[in-house]
Amino acid sequence: MRLTAEQRAVVEHGAGHARVAAVAGSGKTTTMVARVLRLLERGVPPQRILVLMFNRSARADFQARLAAMAPAGQRLPDVRTFHSLGHRLTGSLTRWGALVPRQLLTADWQLERLLRQATQLALGDQDTEARESALDAERLEALAHFCGLVKAEMVSAAELHERLDYGDETRYFPAAFEQVEALLEQHGLMGYADLLYRPLKALEADAGLRARIQGFLDHVIIDEYQDINVAQQRLLALLAGEHAEVMAVGDANQCIYEWRGAHPETMLQRFTDTFGVAVDYPLSTTFRHGHALALAANHAIDANRRRPDQQCLAAPGNPQTRIGAGHGCRGLLDGLAAWQRQGRELDEACVLVRSWALSVPLQLALLREGVAFRLAREDRFVFRLPLVQALAGYLRLACTPELLRDPGHLALLFAQPTPFVARERLEALARRLAEDPRWPAPHDPLLAALKPHQKRTLKKRWALLCELPRLAARSPAELLDHVVTEVDAEKVLKRAAARRDKGEEDVRLLDVLKEQAIELGNDTEAFVELLSRPVESRDDGVLINTIHGAKGLEWPLVVLAGVNEQDFPHYTRDNPLFPQRLEEERRLFYVAITRARERLLLLHDGGDHRPSRFLAESAWEECDRLAQRLEADDANAAVDAGKAPLAVSRPELVKRYLDALGRELPLAPGMPEATDQMAPSQAFGVGQRLRHAVFGEGEIDLVEGDPDNPVIEVRFLHAGRRRLIARRAPIELLQGGHA
Repeated sequence: MRLTAEQRAVVEHGAGHARVAAVAGSGKTTTMVARVLRLLERGVPPQRILVLMFNRSARADFQARLAAMAPAGQRLPDVRTFHSLGHRLTGSLTRWGALVPRQLLTADWQLERLLRQATQLALGDQDTEARESALDAERLEALAHFCGLVKAEMVSAAELHERLDYGDETRYFPAAFEQVEALLEQHGLMGYADLLYRPLKALEADAGLRARIQGFLDHVIIDEYQDINVAQQRLLALLAGEHAEVMAVGDANQCIYEWRGAHPETMLQRFTDTFGVAVDYPLSTTFRHGHALALAANHAIDANRRRPDQQCLAAPGNPQTRIGAGHGCRGLLDGLAAWQRQGRELDEACVLVRSWALSVPLQLALLREGVAFRLAREDRFVFRLPLVQALAGYLRLACTPELLRDPGHLALLFAQPTPFVARERLEALARRLAEDPRWPAPHDPLLAALKPHQKRTLKKRWALLCELPRLAARSPAELLDHVVTEVDAEKVLKRAAARRDKGEEDVRLLDVLKEQAIELGNDTEAFVELLSRPVESRDDGVLINTIHGAKGLEWPLVVLAGVNEQDFPHYTRDNPLFPQRLEEERRLFYVAITRARERLLLLHDGGDHRPSRFLAESAWEECDRLAQRLEADDANAAVDAGKAPLAVSRPELVKRYLDALGRELPLAPGMPEATDQMAPSQAFGVGQRLRHAVFGEGEIDLVEGDPDNPVIEVRFLHAGRRRLIARRAPIELLQGGHA
């Protein structure tokens, strides 16, 4: 097994705890396998070694590689996921009488029934509207997530609800959590989160139990340590006790699951707070991609404060990765066509998006052009989204008036966006109106139990449905805008969502559909057909996935779409981008770009959508030029004499990379870093005047993002409008402040 010097250092680690910071594609699995084999060679009994992997697929891969590389007949240590470890602990504690036996909930319908019961008990005698809203499928899903997060964070439900960004409509969540716990206990049931939560609570409360499970391990090795949550870390500390040596392997720069309890500090400060002094080992060399992408990744993550002081280096012989940029759907289609002209297959490519809503225009563009594709989640096909089905249904009704007699179609349109009325009542109302278009009297049994504003909402919705056939001459964009306005879609979607980010994604989907409708001109039927086209996944097509879903994977070609301000990083006027969230978004961008091996294509939408600050921060163009110079000079790596210096915005960052490679290139600062006079406390405001070292004098028109390091838009006297990262740009604020 050939290992780098950094990998060998990890494998040969001596006594004590260790922390291994492994960049994307650094061969950490190979290193961990070699470490286990080395421990076995040293005579450590296999039963005294525990390896913990993040999920079942990673566990299976590790076990297979360990078995393949181990000597014949060698007994191997236990390799588990945290859940399988929790399952074993639960069984032991149950046999010892410390836990009451419970059955694991495995069916979705069982969990849904439990959540519905808990919700109804928590709401008590609240009105019908509140109950029906709370029993919506998306709200129940959000409650399930909340309950799991309470157990992951090991805090009270009330404290967690106050800390996180849940809306007023979920005030009952803490009470519902308590009802869920009571029902689980009453019926002798438990969820997957309880596999860790119940043993941890029992062990932390009883020193005698802790003594029974400690002392059996000498070494614990944990993969993807940056993604474990508070409960997992506390359970790990109990298992290790005072004796076992812990080796944490991961990358704080790839911590992208804060929404489910992970924190970058887990790999950083919290590790030493929990276990004490540790030896730090870097795995800095990636075997995935070339210099251009390694440099761009270093630039992209450099602005984060909560990160390891480590850079990514491309190994000799890696692919000569190229980075490019383009605009929207046209850029995607052109990029895929160019890839195929090189003789490459579509199934070697992956399109990544920050959220599924941003995939809608890409899906529609691929559908229009007949380009095969597949989605990582089939329920995210554009024509399967309930909101899209309903909006297409409104437009179809404008073209086909006879649908006013179709109760199924009417029920769909009454239900989306939700009027906060039970589906059974909506279906009964649709059947009545399909037979008799006269609106029922206020005291009709169909309406009697509803509140006045619910009656008004449904009556207004029916008036819209009756009006639409008379508006058939309008363009699809005009019809769609009219429907969205009349049903008050934005307000309803935000109110219906249990979390603000979910409501914002639904509203973004509305914007995306409006933009696509404009592209279809005046052909409403063509737009409806496009939204309704029955397409299935094609195994030979390009994959579309979210960045979260792509963690741990790689492709020869990666297209990162929707790289626009407010989309990525994601923020709105109601949901501003505070520093901690900006760092999480930046880590997500870092993970996204490091999925590529040979080609990375960055797409922003253009037009009203400003390019993301992450494009500028990554300095991808200069990184691509630097890589090409390095690749051209590989035959004479020590000297690059006689060639013009390369302009770079971060000379110190680039020089550090070159020094690590043992290379030299002539560099010229193209955009010097901000001087010390730009103190962090100095605020930037609209109307302030400044001077730029290259562009001259200008006035700030826009300030957004992190207040300590915002993106500013400046109207220069002679250079037009420019977007700058304030703390990195060579600027000084002029005396006199505002114009």
